[in-house]
Amino acid sequence: MTLNLFYFLSFLGVLSALLVVFSKNPVHSVLYLIITFFVIAAHYVLLNAQFLAIVHIIVYAGAIMVLFLYVIMLLNLNQEAEPHKTNLIRFAATISSGLLLIILVGSLKGTDQMIAQTSSPVEVGLVKSLGRVLFKEFLLPFEISSVLLLAAMVGAVMLGKPDHIKK
Repeated sequence: MTLNLFYFLSFLGVLSALLVVFSKNPVHSVLYLIITFFVIAAHYVLLNAQFLAIVHIIVYAGAIMVLFLYVIMLLNLNQEAEPHKTNLIRFAATISSGLLLIILVGSLKGTDQMIAQTSSPVEVGLVKSLGRVLFKEFLLPFEISSVLLLAAMVGAVMLGKPDHIKK
C-alpha cells in the first residue's frame, strides 16, 4: 500500500515538475509548482516527518508561492516581451542539464544499500517528540527567541508608524 502510494506521488511530482518547466503560462507554472510542493510534503509524511511536511507547506506553498504569484501578476508577462533564446543557448542548457542528470544518478548509485544499513527510530520526525525535546532540553533558547521575535515585531510596528501622529 505504502509503496503504491509512493509511486503515485513520485509520478505526480515528476509530472507536475515537468509541467512547471514546459507550461507557457507563468501563472499555470506557479500553480503546478504548488502541486509539486504538496507532493513533496506528502513524501515527508511517508517518511514519518510530519513536522517537516507542515513547515514545508506553510513556508513554500503558503508564503513563497504567494509572493511568486504576486510578482508574476505584477510584471504582467506576455509572449511579446519574452526575449527569444538562440539555438546555442538552448543546446548549452540541454548539455548542462544532461550532465546534471548524470551526476545525480551517479551520486545516488548505491544509496539503497546505505539506507538498508541505517536504522532510524520510529519517532524521529513526529511533532510530539520534537515538542518534547524543544520544551525539555531547549526551553531557555526557545523563550529567548520568542522574546526577540516580539521585540522585532514591536520595532517593526514603531518604524512603520507615521511620524505625523504626535501626542
